[in-house]
Amino acid sequence: MKDIEKVLNLNGVEYPVVFNLNVMQAIQDEYGSLDAWGNRTEAKQEGDKLTKEPDARAVIFGFTEMINEGIDIRNEKEKRNDPFLSNRQVGRIITEYGLAKAVALQNQTVIESSQSVEKN
Repeated sequence: MKDIEKVLNLNGVEYPVVFNLNVMQAIQDEYGSLDAWGNRTEAKQEGDKLTKEPDARAVIFGFTEMINEGIDIRNEKEKRNDPFLSNRQVGRIITEYGLAKAVALQNQTVIESSQSVEKN
């Protein structure tokens, strides 16, 4: 697993988005597996029509874990004391940022973090 940090930038505020073993554990504890969670967060679109909407709770849960892990890491590295975000705060961030764009960022972060750093 690679240490990948993406940034969700909204209105001049940068929110760190991290997927690592801590986030993976939280998702597995809540949804049983990454696959089960991933199935709930994916959306499908045909043209302009959404044919499968993502589970909002699953999207918010994942983002809350990913952002709060990023905040925790920054606090540790930079000797900061930034507060964690609540699910409701993250829901508002996702709403303003755009659900489709947020889900794409979330998926990209998980995929890039999960890729093996070793070549076979």
